[in-house]
Amino acid sequence: MSTLRRFLKALHSEDRGQDLAEYCLLTALIALIGLGILVHLSGGMQALWGGANMSLTAGSAAVSAAPAVAATPASAQSH
Repeated sequence: MSTLRRFLKALHSEDRGQDLAEYCLLTALIALIGLGILVHLSGGMQALWGGANMSLTAGSAAVSAAPAVAATPASAQSH
């Protein structure tokens, strides 16, 4: 019986892995917070990239639809 009591007492006072467990829990909490922020901001980022894509597409369509203007040297225009 005394062996069981010593084992339980040693088990109760043993805290070698406690720091590692706390650091793991803290890291998991930080990762979850970061994931939440990333998910929250992803909608705004998608809208930003979508708007930029639409602007580039519209600009490209406007440039390709414009009539070609003959390029003349600057010196020929002044005479």
